[in-house]
Amino acid sequence: MGHDSWVETSDVTRAITAATSVATSLDLPVDEAIVLHSSNRLALRLKPCGVLARVAPVEHGAARLEVELAQRLTAVGCPVGRLEPRVDPLVHTCDGFDVTLWIYYEPVTPHVSPVDYAKALERLHAGIRKIDVPIPRFTDRVAEAAEVFANPSLSPELADADRRYLSARLESLRRAIDDRGAVEQLLHGEPHQGNVLSTNDGPLFIDLETCCRGPVEFDLAHVPEAVCERYPSIDQALLDECRQLVLAMVAAWRWARGDQFPNGKWFGEELVRALRDGPPWPTLDTLNRRFNGRRR
Repeated sequence: MGHDSWVETSDVTRAITAATSVATSLDLPVDEAIVLHSSNRLALRLKPCGVLARVAPVEHGAARLEVELAQRLTAVGCPVGRLEPRVDPLVHTCDGFDVTLWIYYEPVTPHVSPVDYAKALERLHAGIRKIDVPIPRFTDRVAEAAEVFANPSLSPELADADRRYLSARLESLRRAIDDRGAVEQLLHGEPHQGNVLSTNDGPLFIDLETCCRGPVEFDLAHVPEAVCERYPSIDQALLDECRQLVLAMVAAWRWARGDQFPNGKWFGEELVRALRDGPPWPTLDTLNRRFNGRRR
């Protein structure tokens, strides 16, 4: 459900060339590069070396933090995707792109079971409490979303009435969550189904660039209801507020100029409708199922 899209055809071609050049220079053979994901970063499966390359413009600026987090979280036993062990854990810069190299995990099942998902997320939260890294609060990401709504040039297709509604809703939810004074810790930031892999090593979380500080309910607002039901000691009222906040934030990314999400405007309209309709608040996986059903 990411944002800050940059990918155009010419960028993809250059990014693939950069990743291939970096891997080849490190004696990792590449005959083929398969695009797995394309939004704010490009994820490539490099064959036959079996590496996952993540590529973003240098100005994106999150690669070094993600590499550091991956190393530290792996060291404390967190269930996260690991860096490629055959090369040094570095950020490689080539032709204006930052390239990082990771283990490519063959999917074992299409989805992680709710029980395993909840246990893995609990393990991630427990392990992540053991490290201390200067990470911004979730409110910094709320502010990014608020800027998309506040600036018509950043969301030119958003209707004025929806712009006012979403701006006010985002601010009131941020204040309500802050006012609760809940215990905060380091979080994944976006542990939705697209960022958890079913592997032979169990469920593993990827895309650590979204890490932030906040209540665990902010992370739980990204996962299916069945996962929340198996996660211990949830503040349900706080979870409801965080779910609404996440719906509003994702709406900002979908309405943002240049968003690459397929049929993103339809999804953006669904998010606005869900917020206006009131509780019970849908989870992101519920909206994705509706979205995919409409596409069929």
